[in-house]
Amino acid sequence: MDRPVELLALAVSVARSASDLARRMRADGVAAVATKSTATDVVTAADRAVERHVRERLHEARPGDAVLGEEYGGERDRAPVRWILDPIDGTVNYLYDLPQYAVSLAAEVDGVVVAGVVRNAATGREWTATRGGGAFAGDRRLAVSGETDLAQALVGTGFGYAAQRRLHQARVLAGLIGHIRDIRRFGAASIDLCMVAEGTLDAYYEKGLNPWDHAAGGLVAAEAGALVTGLDGAPPGPDMVIAAPPGLHPALHDRLSELDAAGGP
Repeated sequence: MDRPVELLALAVSVARSASDLARRMRADGVAAVATKSTATDVVTAADRAVERHVRERLHEARPGDAVLGEEYGGERDRAPVRWILDPIDGTVNYLYDLPQYAVSLAAEVDGVVVAGVVRNAATGREWTATRGGGAFAGDRRLAVSGETDLAQALVGTGFGYAAQRRLHQARVLAGLIGHIRDIRRFGAASIDLCMVAEGTLDAYYEKGLNPWDHAAGGLVAAEAGALVTGLDGAPPGPDMVIAAPPGLHPALHDRLSELDAAGGP
């Protein structure tokens, strides 16, 4: 059962039950808020409960697989499939009851993400993709924006939790914003990438993303026609993730490279 369509079917089923749990726990009130890397980097009881739920469901269905999750980690091993999970992407939004937080779950085979789902737990909106099979929102096949002029592009981004990183990112944004239509910051990278896939955003970039932030959303964006890269030939990763249509990507990439967007703390 390692075909992408079968892995996606399991991912969707698990993500739906996980998002239901996250939404129910939010309705009951956010409990046990703690912090991680900084005082603004929060984790809730729901983050951990949702991750445990997903791990249990995956283990029941495929006990030989590995899981890498934001809250409980996980090491790469010889498992046939590794699942990459963000139980609640957009925890600050979740904390403030802003309806932009998601369960993001991807299946990776031999180091390549082959299936992924991002489900906005607040609204039920769901995006899916399989490698080579396209990207979808429900039954609608997705395609990126046709915008080719950076000056007309609506661009999404995000910011880190550490103050020094935010300051560097602010300097990058200051150097970019005069060259684009406008900027948007929604607070959930997986959803931002899906918004590029459907053309709601023309492009997106961010420094500091972990695999669980972009594994599923990055596949959705790529299967909708986006180029999903790092800077200066690097793959997408913690230094930089850029997602943009082929006609827009070079101009955005080059401007970000000039601004040393992958640099700083």
